[in-house]
Parts: sequence; structure tokens; C-alpha cells
Amino acid sequence: MRTHWPRNRPARTPRHHLFYNVVLMMSKMHATVASRSAGDIAKDAPSPESPQRYPLLSKTNVGLDSCLLRFSLPDAGRHLGTDPALPTCIKVTLPGGTDVYGTGVPTSTDDLSKSYSPVSHPGARGHFDLLVKAYPHRAGGGVGAYLCGLRPPDADENCEADARWNSITAAVKSPRIMHGDARVLGRWKHVGLVAGGTGIAPLYQIAKLLLEGDGEAEIRLLFVNRRREDILWKDELDRTAAAYPGRFRLTYALTAPPERGEEDGEEPFWETGRGSVVMARRALPPPSEVEGDTMILVCGKDGFVKTWAGPVGRAPPKQDGTKGPKIQGPLLGFLKEAGYGASEVFKY
Repeated sequence: MRTHWPRNRPARTPRHHLFYNVVLMMSKMHATVASRSAGDIAKDAPSPESPQRYPLLSKTNVGLDSCLLRFSLPDAGRHLGTDPALPTCIKVTLPGGTDVYGTGVPTSTDDLSKSYSPVSHPGARGHFDLLVKAYPHRAGGGVGAYLCGLRPPDADENCEADARWNSITAAVKSPRIMHGDARVLGRWKHVGLVAGGTGIAPLYQIAKLLLEGDGEAEIRLLFVNRRREDILWKDELDRTAAAYPGRFRLTYALTAPPERGEEDGEEPFWETGRGSVVMARRALPPPSEVEGDTMILVCGKDGFVKTWAGPVGRAPPKQDGTKGPKIQGPLLGFLKEAGYGASEVFKY
């Protein structure tokens, strides 16, 4: 139906035209801003692979010398890495001149750095969690003790003046390539994880990624420590095993087990020793009958990895003087003796 304006409507004055044009311009500006997608806004944020500051949200002590730290992301709607389906690793910098141990002397005059794999899911939005162990003072060390010395801003008024103690500067590392591919979802039916000490962090992240994003993979975790009290995050590991009884099997091994009877009432999945072929066969999925079905990931200190799967090498240093990439090297140790092939093992 056609609308007819009254014949006696007043003519528009220059002031009317000015008001109309201003309203039209503001409407167009509002429509332009509203039409920007989350992806467009994300493009304005710095790449996670460039160093940036991550404020500390919370800190929880999980042992005598270990803590769980939660950091916030610059954008609450984003995840840490470039792909929420890939494991993440972050390189944390200890600023030069920081007195970590309270000796009155800087731990190092130069910046120090160390890599950590979050224990939170790579797709977690707005935050990520680090499980950190503080080691005694030694040459070239101190990053772990520095992280465990951080304090949330509301925990100590004095630390607000020094961002070094309530936030970190870090950069996300490029995804790790495992036998030609960074993906873990949908690749294997059986996954074995062999962790020594702090090597639990990257392997737990992978377990979490598989359990929450892949409905088929069966996971068996063998976690080796010296004593029971050295087991990092045991409560969380036990909760995960209880939550996924058919897909996540957990075995602990102690190199310095308690006297007989001290573990009365404990769960029956305990092994003794740093490792053996027998332990591998009991705690891990067997070698593949079909190529590509099984993968065993090993993570821990160099000596631990060497014992289980052979030493990891290094390529020549890069042009900027940093370490060259790791080289897998030949498969040796308990896993080779247990019948696994080189394509079934990755030294994480």
C-alpha cells in the first residue's frame, strides 16, 4: 500500500538536513562496528607466538615445592595457542636482574627462559594452567622457583608495583611435530604415556585432549617417581582415572618404595623401580598388530628418556645462537626390548 504524505507538511530546513545526515552517519558507523566478527577482532590481538604478558589469576600449592598457576589471556574469548586441537607449549622468561632466591644477588643478569606445557586443555578460553616444580638454586636455573614465587595482585599490595611478581612474559612455541604431524586426535587407538617427574605435564595435557575430544583412544599412563610424596598432582590424576574408567588406566611406579605395609589400603596399581621390560608390558598398550594403531610417548629428564627409549639428540645451534631442534635418534632402552618399533614411540 502506498503511503501519501500530508500536503501541508513543513519543508525541510538546512538544520533538518544536518540532523538527518548526522544520524545516518552514526547509524552506518554503528552497523560497521557491529558487523565485525570475533575473528576480525582477534586479528587485532598480537600473535600468541610473540612474547606478551600474562597476568597471574591464582596460585595453589600442590606439594612442598610445587604449585599450580592459572594465568589469564589478553582476550577472555580466546584460547592460548593457534589451534585448540593441538597440544601447546609456552616459553617463559625470567627477567634478568631478578633475585629469585632472596640472596640479595640477582639469580642471573641476563634473561633466562624455560618451556612449560600447560596442564589445562588447549581449548580452554581466557586462561591456561601451569604445573611447576621449584628446584634449588643452581647455575642456569631458577625459572621454576621464580614461577612458584609469583603472587596474585590481590595477595600482596607491594607486588602490584612490580609486574615481574604478578605476571609472566611468555611466548607460545610452534606446535611439536610427532612423526610428521602435530595432530593427536584421531591418529591412534591405543596411547601409552611414560612420565618421569615433571614430565607428567605435557603428557597429561595430551591425555586431556584425547579424553575430551576423541571418543575412541584408550590411554594408559605410567608415572614414575622416587617416593609417593613426590607424585605431582596425584589427586587430579586419580579423579581423571575415576572419570574415564574404560579409557584411562593409571599406573604408579616408585623407585624408593615404602616399607612393606606402609601402603596398606592403597590402590593395586603400583610398580617398583624406574622401569623394565616387564613393567612396560604390564602398564602400557602392547605393540601394534596394525601399523599406526599404537603410540607411546615418553617425557622426563634426559636420563629417564634414555633409559626408556634411548637418548635424544640436538641439531646444530640456530643462527641466533639458540638451541637447535631435538632429534629423536634411534629407539633403544626398555621400549625397544619390549618389542615396539621406532614409528610407535616418540620422545617428547
